[in-house]
Amino acid sequence: ADGSAPITGRSFGANTSAKGEVVFNTGMVGYPEALTDPSYRGQILVLTFPLIGNYGVPDEGIKDAYGLPEYFESNQIHIAGLVVSSYSWEHSHWAAHKSLAKWLKDNNIPGIYGVDTRALTMKIRSIGALLGNLVVNPSASIESDMFSDPNKRHLAKEVSTKEVKVYGEQNTTSVIAYDCGMKFNIIRYFVDTHKVKLTVVPFDYDLEANPSNIQWDGLFLSNGPGDPSMCPETIKSIQYALKLEPPRPIFGICLGNQLLALAAGAKTYKLKYGNRGMNQPCIDLRTGRCYITPQNHGFAVDTKSLPSEWKQLFMNANDLTNEGIVHINKPFFSVQFHPEASGGPLDTAFLFDKFVGHVRKETQPLVLQDGLSYMKKTYKKVLLVGSGGLSIGQAGEFDYSGSQCIKALKEEGIEVILINPNIATVQTSSEKSDTTPAADKVYFLPIRPHVVMDIIRKEKPDGIIVSMGGQTALNVGVELWNSGELQKAGVEVLGTQIPAIEATEDREIFSQKLAEIGESIALSYSATNIDEALEAANKIGYPILVRAAFALGGLGSGFAADDEELKDLAAKAFATSNQILIDQDLRGWKELEYEVVRDSSDNCITVCNMENFDPLGVHTGDSIVVAPSQTLTNREYFMLRKTALKVVRHLGIVGECNIQYALNPKSEQYCIIEVNARLSRSSALASKATGYPLAYVATKLSLGKDLVTIRNSVTKTTTACFEPSLDYCVLKMPRWDLKKF
Repeated sequence: ADGSAPITGRSFGANTSAKGEVVFNTGMVGYPEALTDPSYRGQILVLTFPLIGNYGVPDEGIKDAYGLPEYFESNQIHIAGLVVSSYSWEHSHWAAHKSLAKWLKDNNIPGIYGVDTRALTMKIRSIGALLGNLVVNPSASIESDMFSDPNKRHLAKEVSTKEVKVYGEQNTTSVIAYDCGMKFNIIRYFVDTHKVKLTVVPFDYDLEANPSNIQWDGLFLSNGPGDPSMCPETIKSIQYALKLEPPRPIFGICLGNQLLALAAGAKTYKLKYGNRGMNQPCIDLRTGRCYITPQNHGFAVDTKSLPSEWKQLFMNANDLTNEGIVHINKPFFSVQFHPEASGGPLDTAFLFDKFVGHVRKETQPLVLQDGLSYMKKTYKKVLLVGSGGLSIGQAGEFDYSGSQCIKALKEEGIEVILINPNIATVQTSSEKSDTTPAADKVYFLPIRPHVVMDIIRKEKPDGIIVSMGGQTALNVGVELWNSGELQKAGVEVLGTQIPAIEATEDREIFSQKLAEIGESIALSYSATNIDEALEAANKIGYPILVRAAFALGGLGSGFAADDEELKDLAAKAFATSNQILIDQDLRGWKELEYEVVRDSSDNCITVCNMENFDPLGVHTGDSIVVAPSQTLTNREYFMLRKTALKVVRHLGIVGECNIQYALNPKSEQYCIIEVNARLSRSSALASKATGYPLAYVATKLSLGKDLVTIRNSVTKTTTACFEPSLDYCVLKMPRWDLKKF
């Protein structure tokens, strides 16, 4: 509707046309959830992720215990039309029931592919949300009356329930939920997770008159589409609830945040293009913690208009818009994002705990800042341990991480001492530039414990970084720490501490740590001799995987089908390590990785996830790797992400690490393969794939900085506490140049 030339593409949906507001969503997974989200009512949705339809659409006939579709957020598709860059005509997933194209056709929704969605998104970001008309088989001319603004319709009325419904009848805690377009996962969260009796009422239910005579202890205000000012009936009921004494708890989400603000006397306004996606960083103004949140809204609360007894609770770390409000002395609060997710991360699901706790009159824990920002140490000189001679497991990827580390340290005015025997690398180069500053002093010496200690005695550094040089640097750091020499010299290990590193390297400790939080690795036993290896193999059952502990790039690993093969493999593995690992054979399972970053204030994000094209059993270095993953649904993607954050926090990792999974290709069953508590070869790929400088940020975090205050190196203005949402795919393919042999 801006007068520009029509955008053409190819149809893959229903043979019909649709008018609506053109908006974009940056989510990389979760199209079944997005399309059935009532908040998208009347909108033509542009998905920025370039390849849509890979995992098909689940069966709409599968219901949960409450008769709600298990995999969807409502009983119908609410978008007016769908626009994508590339459509995958062949889908592959165990839960797929039909293709996305067939689903659109069955629901009479048009879809178009072959569109430059990046250019279209940039237009929306520049001009703002636009009116559009998705026309199948268009005529020669397009008239102005072909456009229609859905925000002039009463969208909440269109999507709200028409009758009172009760879920969780057997539960005692009673909450009324105003349905202005409520997602089904909210119902599941209240009833399943928190054992609430949830009475869902239409948007215009008169709470004061209460014609259905509902007994209630708390009030919930749902998400929904459109302009909040078009719901005066809902606002009137909220105002009644706000005046009750003693006060009854109120909690709002998305549109519910705007409705609560209007009822309190504040104002709302329409955003230029809205916040829609799964990676919006929001700061909790009570603690300074930053959370990654899913969002879908075109209107926002004007913080400046809040009455004196109301305060801002959350703030968007990017555009600084309002993300939540709270009453200063009554149990009333709301948020602009979606704590229940679906799609997206569940990082803020604790807000349901807070609300239900208020309803049950449970004492709420005091929420305070941790004070770590006031206890930062300063460092004058740091020793950086490089990766040793170039070989498998410690190759050029660690030149990248070391170079980024030097850059970050020099920005902080720290003198950098580097030990690295490689003369032909960027980090050992004497040529200085703004992008690759040189270390103050370079020792071209072998990475050995006694050599490192000689340098420490001479240079007397304040700290040492061992997480940027691969397994070689890590092993040296562990040995010097266990011998007590680092402690005697007064040298502090920066970033992840040695006990946490050892917990990831020793399989028995690692298994115990995971068991403490209800997670598990594949069946695995360590062995220090061949007899123990045989005993472990027979416990697991053949075939098994043999791996050397503390090894470089899978050195000494292989599969054994019987005792004889195991003896042969074990003898070779013991030549490189004093401990070997006997693992369950998971060949054929999907292999996935998540790159995770955590700071000392417990802000935790996943920067990138990757999927091996080859199934488990082919070494990552030999396999084709795709970033981001291509065959994970929203549930699988965020299930593994949630586990990654839980594991990293439990281990106490500070900086960057990666976690590897095996995922059953025929279910949601998974197990953890390993955690690398350091920059790995995958980290370099993830940094290049996303543009997020993992080594640079990890170095800053090791100095005590937090993710919120570090700036995004691309935008220079937004925070580094964000998860990149890609509108492209990255492929890493091994290249074997046989001409050299």
